[in-house]
Amino acid sequence: MLNPKIIEDLAEKFTQSIPPGAKAFQKDIESNFKQAMQSVISRLDLVTREEFDVQTKVLARTREKIEQLEKTLEAMQTNKS
Repeated sequence: MLNPKIIEDLAEKFTQSIPPGAKAFQKDIESNFKQAMQSVISRLDLVTREEFDVQTKVLARTREKIEQLEKTLEAMQTNKS
């Protein structure tokens, strides 16, 4: 999941860009922004970096096996001809 600190930083940067006349609403705006960001992020189908790395390794091993099988099949077809 996304680090909550990142959401905090985004909310802070967002609220810093608020015009001076709207500063009275800064806390409400910041709170609503955080909630909106968390809602959007929670709907995304995200995985952790660790899960991603594991799946990358699984994919690499699978590709190696496929390449080996393709070579074996090619050798069998060559011998058959």
